[in-house]
Parts: sequence; C-alpha cells; structure tokens
Amino acid sequence: MAKKERIVGVDLGTTKVAAIIAEVENGDLKIVGVGSTPSYGLKRGVIVNLEKSINSIKKAVDEAARMAGVRVDTCYAGISGSHIESINAHAIITTARTGGVITRRDTERVIEQARAIALPMDREIIHAIPIEYIVDNEKGIRDPVGMSGIKLEADIHIVTAAITSAQNIFSALQKAGLRVKDLVLQPLASSYSVLQPDEMDLGVCLLDMGGGTTDLAIFYDGAIRYTQVIPLGGEYITNDIAIGIRTPHVQAETIKKKYATLTLTPEEKADQVKVPGIGGREDRFISKETLYNIVSPRVEEILMIVSKEIKKSGFSDVLGAGVVITGGTARLAGLDRFAEEIFNLPVKIGVPRKIGGLTDIILDPIYATGVGLILYGYEKKNQSLLPKAKGASIFEALKKRFEDWFGKYF
Repeated sequence: MAKKERIVGVDLGTTKVAAIIAEVENGDLKIVGVGSTPSYGLKRGVIVNLEKSINSIKKAVDEAARMAGVRVDTCYAGISGSHIESINAHAIITTARTGGVITRRDTERVIEQARAIALPMDREIIHAIPIEYIVDNEKGIRDPVGMSGIKLEADIHIVTAAITSAQNIFSALQKAGLRVKDLVLQPLASSYSVLQPDEMDLGVCLLDMGGGTTDLAIFYDGAIRYTQVIPLGGEYITNDIAIGIRTPHVQAETIKKKYATLTLTPEEKADQVKVPGIGGREDRFISKETLYNIVSPRVEEILMIVSKEIKKSGFSDVLGAGVVITGGTARLAGLDRFAEEIFNLPVKIGVPRKIGGLTDIILDPIYATGVGLILYGYEKKNQSLLPKAKGASIFEALKKRFEDWFGKYF
C-alpha cells in the first residue's frame, strides 16, 4: 500500500500550542489528528523558556499523532511576535531576450532583486510575497509567466523577523522531534483558512487575536498589502479580570471564557457570576455588569490601536469586505458587534473552512492558524509539482542558515 502523504501544522501561541495533522488522499485534504495543550514557555509569541516550550510542543503533537494513529517528523510552524516587521519593496529586471517570453526564472529573479535590501545583522527575511507584477509598464498583473515583455517589475511584500526568535522556534521544534519545512507568519497562515478569494479581492483586514498578540494583515486586489503585530491580546483581558476581582489567573481565564460578554442587556446587568473562593475562603459573587466594566475597556483599547494601524496602512478606504476576526479572543461574546462600532466597518468572526476529516473539531477560531498552516503546506506541495527553474526558492536560504546554526550548536 502506498504511503499517504501527511502535512502537519504547529501553531505556537502564548496560551496554547495546537498541532494538526492532515493526509492528502486522492488530491484532497483530510484532517486526521488534532492536539492542543496549554502553552508554557512563550510570551507575546516569543519563546522565553525553551524546555517548557519543547514539552508543550511534544504534548500537542503526541496528542494529534495518537488521534491519527501515525508518527510525524516534519511540520509547518507559525511565527509571530512584536519583533516581526514588514515593508513593501519594488524591483525591476530586464528579461533575457528582447521581446521574449517571461519565464518562471524571471519572476524568481525579480523577487531575488527585491530581497536584496539592507538588513541589520540580527534580522532575516521570512517572506517575500509578490503583490503585483508590471510588464513593460502594464500594471496589475498577478502572474506574468508566458507573457512577452522586455522589462519586468514587481511590488513585493517583505516580512522580516529577529533571527534569534526564529532560531529559538527552530530549536524547540527540532528538539521536539520535528523538522521545520517552513516558518509562516501567523496572520498569513490564518488567511488561508478563514478568508475567501472575493474578500481578498474586495479588500479585507484580518485580525488574528491570540493570547499574547493581535496580528493584523490587510489584503486588497487579491494580494497581501500590510502586516503588523500588536503586542496585546487575550492574556491582558484575563489579567485585568484577575486583578479586578482578586482571583488567580486560572480562575480569571475560566470566568472570561464562560461569562465575559461585550453585549450586555439591561436585564443581564444584575446577573451574578460565581468567583470560587481560594485558600479556604468562601465563594463570592460579582455582577455581569462588573465583569463587563473590566473587560470592555481593555478590548476597546486593543481595537482602537488596531484602528490606528489600519489608518496608518493607507488602506482604510478600500476595505470593502470589512474586518474578519479570528483567534482565541474571537470567542468573546459580542466581539463582532463591539468591533463594528469602533471600526465603522462590517465585522465577522472567522472560523476555518471545512476541508474534510475531523471538521467538527477544527471549526473554531482557535484553530485558524493551525488549519491555515495545513492549507499553506498543501499549496506549496502543489507548487512543487510544477516545473521549477534553477535557483534557490525564497525559503531555502533561510532554512539552510537555521539548519547550519542548529547543527553547529546542537
């Protein structure tokens, strides 16, 4: 029996590590394993304790592998954190033959030209994504291969990361028994699972609101245009609850998940929420209005910062499809309506698309990045089946640098 090809996505979050395993069967994806465990050792998307991070990764991957009944040794991994930076670059080349046909190698050359930007020694490019190509001054071309032209230009969205943060992710996954195929910016991965092509054409802002960060990605005319990572997320809401009602962090997280809401009716204001007693103390009760008054200012603060980033991007006037919010914080009741009032744009909660297999499990915003990593890997697999010109891909140099570094020190 032929061995089935598997794709594994590992979402390294501040509050959870999620691992998803998919099999490719007759050209279709099928989710066969899902594992999730509390994340220890990460803060705001960055590894701060390597051993704890390794243990969390192992638990999540082992859970998914047991569910699938398989062993895995490679993965696609997400990366986030306030160290992420992005810019849009422009590059221009002349084609090899006057009036000749543009080849795949020509598109690789123009991307390589865009990547030749001066970077500090502590930073590395993790993505160089074409926004549009320009052939002999004709703009708005998505794929110029096969067209005739003398001059090929490209606008490229370049995402960079702190080399040490990326190396720590590679190291943790390697020590957990996984070889990393690619590091993928988390909002980019999430876009694969929750956005539709017509939304990306019309203009949409994706917010991936996790525990430690809120990741923002803006798409327009079918291409990614702007990315930003804001170092605020659901953990700050939990901390506010813990301080505001004087309860341990674990209890505050439970109360947030069960009772926190951003759409409080007059009838609900007096409803009581039980706060379990600690250290032998009796249970206490607070009103839902008290909880609302703790949660809503922090959510408003985060969304106001996002609103400023959207305006700063220069694309606030072209978001015809509005805003899509995903990630663990998207579970907060009433967040979509609350956000609409701040953004003055239509807002919806994004859940991963149905792709077969364990659909009921993954239809949850917390799995948006994990499912997106699977879909990203599937797209790369299909692209690898196409004829490829000579020359390194945009990921190979980065991977080789990390692998050489890991081999040297470990």
